[in-house]
Parts: sequence; C-alpha cells; structure tokens
Amino acid sequence: MAEEQQPSVGRAFPVKPKLKPPSKKSSSTPEESKYWKSFKPHPTQALISSITSLSFSPSSPHDFAATHSATVTIFSAQTLEPKSTISGFSDTTTSASFRSDGRLLAAGSYSGVVQVFDVKSRTSLRHLRGHSRPVHLVRYPRHDKLHLFTGGDDAVVKYWDVVSGTSYLELLGHKDYVRCGDGSPARDDMFVTGSYDHSIRVWDVRVSSGSSVMELNHGKPVEDVVFLPSGGLIATAGASSVKIWDVIGGGKLLYSMESHNKTVTSICVGKIGKDSGEEAQQYRILSVSLDGYMKVFDYAKFKITHSMRFPSPLLSVGFSPDCSTRVIGTSNGIIYAGRRKMKENVGLGLRDPGVLGPIGEPPKRVLRPSYFRYFHRGQNEKPSEGDFLIMRPKKVKLAEHDKLLKKFRHKEALVSALRCKNPESVVAVMEELVARKKLLRCVSNLETEELGLLLGFLARYSTMPRYAGLLMRLALKVLEMRAEDVRNSDLLKSHIRNLKRSVEEEIRIQQSLQEIQGIISPLLRIAGRR
Repeated sequence: MAEEQQPSVGRAFPVKPKLKPPSKKSSSTPEESKYWKSFKPHPTQALISSITSLSFSPSSPHDFAATHSATVTIFSAQTLEPKSTISGFSDTTTSASFRSDGRLLAAGSYSGVVQVFDVKSRTSLRHLRGHSRPVHLVRYPRHDKLHLFTGGDDAVVKYWDVVSGTSYLELLGHKDYVRCGDGSPARDDMFVTGSYDHSIRVWDVRVSSGSSVMELNHGKPVEDVVFLPSGGLIATAGASSVKIWDVIGGGKLLYSMESHNKTVTSICVGKIGKDSGEEAQQYRILSVSLDGYMKVFDYAKFKITHSMRFPSPLLSVGFSPDCSTRVIGTSNGIIYAGRRKMKENVGLGLRDPGVLGPIGEPPKRVLRPSYFRYFHRGQNEKPSEGDFLIMRPKKVKLAEHDKLLKKFRHKEALVSALRCKNPESVVAVMEELVARKKLLRCVSNLETEELGLLLGFLARYSTMPRYAGLLMRLALKVLEMRAEDVRNSDLLKSHIRNLKRSVEEEIRIQQSLQEIQGIISPLLRIAGRR
C-alpha cells in the first residue's frame, strides 16, 4: 500500500473527513422564508363546497370575498371571520371582483348571469345577461368604475357598461372555455384573458375590430393569468407550470417555472417589505396547485424562495394590497387565512415642546459608575463599519482518537476510531496514519479482538464508492500480513466471508449495470440521429 505523504508532527486540530458533495438545498433565504412563515395559516370553518376564487377589496381595510356553492362570503381582513353573505344566485358562483373603491362587487355563476352588488347593503344592482354558458371570469379594471369585462364557457369575452347594463364589446377569438383574466395596471382599457384552448390573448378596447392585439400559446389549458406590477410582463398558469411573458417585447417567453407536480390552479402577486431582509417593493408570484403546495417565486431572479405544504388540494390564492393578509382556498371548503403581525408604531403622538421624546415614553435611566450594568455596557452592541474586531480564539474540542494522535499513540487512535463506529472518522484517521506512514505498522500490531474490529469495518464499508479506493487496498494488505491469524480464528474467518460476499455482490451489480448500459447506448445513439 502506497504511503507517500510526509508525516504531520503534533496535531493541534482534529482530523477531518473528506468533504461530501454539496447537497441540493432550498434557494430560500432565511430572512425571506421567515417573512412568509410569519403568515401562519389559521383554517376557517369549512364552507359548503370548494373555494373557487378569492378576491381582496382594493380599499382599506381590504376585506376579501370567497365564492363557494351559490354564495359569496365577505370576510373581515382584521378578524378573518365572516362579515356578510351574499346568496342571491341561482347556481354555483365562480368568480368575484371588487370595484376600485370597494363599494361594489361583481360576481359570475354557472347560470351565465353576472350580478353587481352593493357591498354594504348586499343589494343586487345589475343583472348582466349575455353569456350562454357559465361565467368563470369577472373583473373590474384597476381604476375604471364604469366598466367590467367577463369571460365564459361559451368562449366569448364581453366588455360591459355597468351603468346601462349592456355589453359594450363582444370579443371573439378564443375557441374553448375562457377561465381567467386580469386588467392591466398601466391602462384601464387593456386586459388579458386565458382559455382552455392553450391561448392567452391581450385585448385593447380602443381597437374597433374587436380582435386581440397579441396572442400567446401556453401549451396547456390556462388556469390563471395575471399582469405583473410593471404592466409589461404577464404570468400564466397551466398544467404544472407557471410561465413569465414579456408583452412589451412582443410576447417573448422569459421563464417557465416547473416546480409543481400537479395542475397549478391559481396565481397572484404578493409584495414583501423591509422586514424580510430585502429592500422594499419586492414582488413575488404566489402559486397554488392540486399537489397541496404553495410556492413563492422571485421572477426577478427566476428562483423559488419559499414553499409550504397544505393537507388538501388548493384552488385559489389571494394577497392583500397592504401585505398583511394571505388567504388560500381549498377543494374541501376550508380557507387558510394568515395575517402577519404588523409592528405597531410607538410614540407617534403629539410632542410637548417642553418634553424630549414622545408623549407617554418613560425617561431612560442614566447609567452611573455605581450601577453594575455600567461596567457591562456595550457588550451586546453590534460592530459598526470601520470598527476593529478582536475575536476570542475558539477552543478546539478533540475526540478521543485525536487526543491519541496528538500523543503519537497510533494503534490506540485507530482502535478508538473503530469502536466509535463512525466511518467518516475511521477513514479520516486511516488517511492521517497513511500520511504518517504508520498505518501498516498499526495493522501488524493489532490484537485478535482489535483485528476483528478492523475486518468487520472493512467487510461493511469496503464496497461503498466513497471509501472503496482506500479500504479495498487496505483489505488486501491485511490479508497478506495477517493470514496466519485469520486461519486460527473462526471469528476472523466469518469477517472474511462477509467481506468476500460483499465484494461478489458488488461485482454482480457492476456487471448488471454494464449490461444495461450496453442495451441503452445503441438506443441513445439512434435517438440522437433522429
């Protein structure tokens, strides 16, 4: 066995095993993950049926509406409890949308009728009839209070004048169910719709022809589509992927996020603040899926920053404009509503000209040399830029085999590591003994019991790829040097039989893998030519 390296004299540090290949870890930063975990989900009482949509009011206090069965329930964003119920529907409700001032709510249903309600009195103000099939898309533009756009299973998109209750435009182009859409944050006369015909169409009501100004192909039935805050990008969800498109750049596909295992049912845009460790005004895409996962996607860096598992399939998601509430609707009628604890502003009242500091703030005690805390002040302060730090040396904790190596008791160090039954430590000690050119001498001096420990270790770990390079060569040397001792001991013979059995099994596996490789390689070459 080759032992080429020079010996190290008087070790002051413990032996270290070879580094493992870096494992694939989550890309979530601890600060941002902590931010999203602060929205602890509190399940509400189960409603009658699946939560088909969730919509937040744009105006404070940002209550949210949930559509389920033949009902729209409005929840308080402060208490997360039901506030009022609108039940004037003849069939299952599908989608709801608040007007920009939060005073009106429009909702569609399987009946094909879109109703507009007064949120405070729950009175139905308008019945918009024009769709022949169920309506799944109902949206107010971002700021326009007079118009509404809808889409249904009749593959028709309509633009309504709410005041007169008539259809202002009938937009044709989709060839299958229209299930989703969103208004542009840049202009109120532009919006986007998604359909089960795999297409996403961008509409401009100023175009008199009634045709879409842009068409994109998601490749799968589109379940949801949203404009991103800049107005130049849109995100689409269909099958198990979420795709980002550059509308200004002519509909170029920027990225496809493929982290879900089942159909992505809903997406929304969320905003994070300074308490997440990032700068303010950082936007994220929140996606939910039938696999029960909610994912947070940073579309600026194209990576997943947080993931959370729920016990049932997820159908809808919403995030409040003030970043305080996140709600998720499930297929079994449960809403997981989480509200983040906001830091209360202390001492923002009026100031008394004769008093230093805010009203009601107790005066701070001045530290004097007579106080014990005076001599410990500043010990917990964090260093500022430019400070010179003097770090205390950390005390190195040595294991038993490291202490023995430090005293040059090589055989005892090897036996101690073998008795610890930690393969990484044992191999690290063996490599150190190779560097000191003492490993073979230690093997020759081992007692029968100690030799049994070594052979048992070799029988168990010699075929592991990580250690095989060193241990297989060592096993051959041990058999050459201690053959007589092995013949005279039944225990040592049993270890040798185990070692032989492990090697034969490893050879059999390698031969099988080579046969499989020989079968697959021609197929791969043929596929490459095509």
